[in-house]
Amino acid sequence: MLVGFQVVPRPIKESMPMRFRCSVCGYIHEGNEPPETCPVCGAGREEFLPEAEETAVLATKPMAAEAPVSSTGPRWVVLGGGIAGLSAIEAAREANPEAFITLVHREASLPYSRLNLTRYLAGAVTKDHLVIHPGSWFEEQRIHLVQAEARSLDRALRRVILDNGQEIPYDRLVIATGAHAFVPSIPGVRRNGVHVLRTLADADAILECARSGARCVCIGGGLLGLESAGGLAGRGLDVTVVDEVRWLLSRQLAQSASARLALHLGEIGITIRTGAKTVEIMGDESVRAVVLSDGAEVPADLVVLAAGVRPNVGLARSAGLEVKRALVIDDRLRTSDPLVLAAGDVAEYRGATWGLWSVALEQGRLAGRTLAGADAVFQGTPPATQLKVLAWPVFSMGRFEPEAPEDHVLEQADETRLVRIVLRNDVVVGGNIIGDAALAAALRRAVQEKLALAAVPELGFLSDKRIP
Repeated sequence: MLVGFQVVPRPIKESMPMRFRCSVCGYIHEGNEPPETCPVCGAGREEFLPEAEETAVLATKPMAAEAPVSSTGPRWVVLGGGIAGLSAIEAAREANPEAFITLVHREASLPYSRLNLTRYLAGAVTKDHLVIHPGSWFEEQRIHLVQAEARSLDRALRRVILDNGQEIPYDRLVIATGAHAFVPSIPGVRRNGVHVLRTLADADAILECARSGARCVCIGGGLLGLESAGGLAGRGLDVTVVDEVRWLLSRQLAQSASARLALHLGEIGITIRTGAKTVEIMGDESVRAVVLSDGAEVPADLVVLAAGVRPNVGLARSAGLEVKRALVIDDRLRTSDPLVLAAGDVAEYRGATWGLWSVALEQGRLAGRTLAGADAVFQGTPPATQLKVLAWPVFSMGRFEPEAPEDHVLEQADETRLVRIVLRNDVVVGGNIIGDAALAAALRRAVQEKLALAAVPELGFLSDKRIP
């Protein structure tokens, strides 16, 4: 069971329809009871809490940075209002009711679910439903929410200096500043109509261009590119996905699974161009076409860049903390300064950066507990990814290819689904599930609990489906 991530539900009025919010990712489910698993993050039904029809709305102006209520507790500051920062303050408050806790969030809105931006792009959720906690929650939990950006860090005096001139003292600090969208150096990339998708403002800018019948090119066939393509295709746009790799989601799916996904994308009207590098974005002031390395020109009124992210390490580097590809942390999430922790997309652990929501969530929780003195240890995590807007479950976790002599693969595919798992000494270590959400939940449980195939009856039909 997922623990440490609390939401304070509001009372339900009998006249209002039943709504359940996933306390992990914020997904809203409407019905008489919560779902068995969250379709967005895979959390179990026990993580759904009831709430009324009325929802918190996104703030349009920064909240006032009022001083926290007087307390004798330690001063903890968390930089970043993404899932790593939010899960850190929640775990910290749960562990210590007396601490000063300040969250510095640089966007003008209340902290929201970045995980659900592509669902917002698709029209599956409204802007209000992106909010993870209403403003009243921060007051109830005595979390001091400051909407500003950290400009510098004085480690000698243990102070964070904000862009509004405010200085916030700390006893311990968590840097959870996340990452920013990478913009490749393609000629024409600054033309009107070329966008990234990282923030709510980015999503709104894309939607301004997303009229029905418009031609859209998504550059990048990873998770974000495909989710964006699915959402915009659902709005009536003519969408093409361009990627220079051999097959889609090559870091998450085996080639057989990717081929099944590509077939489905074609069936819903999305054109796929793999093995095709973008060499130019043509147009005058606005985009007109995308030119590929084979000379082809793909007409475009809108281009969405989904070329990955880069960690926001400027603050950490200027403060003299150890930075390689990202901000280096140890197995207790400590940076080179033991009073400064880091979590999420900004952090690098043993040379690895994940850029995954699930890892940011876990690291944030551990950081919050560590602030409170817990001897929490991060040992890495099997990467899990899930597409959310294609109306067709696509799930990957752990290994999907054999990596050792004792590994072998079981796979079955038909017109409706593909199921592929990797066993190491008969223990499930990963796989790909396409077209079956229930089996995705079974695979997640098997990998997390290191179960033998015989202990997962839902996957027992694969026992004689070994691939040489």
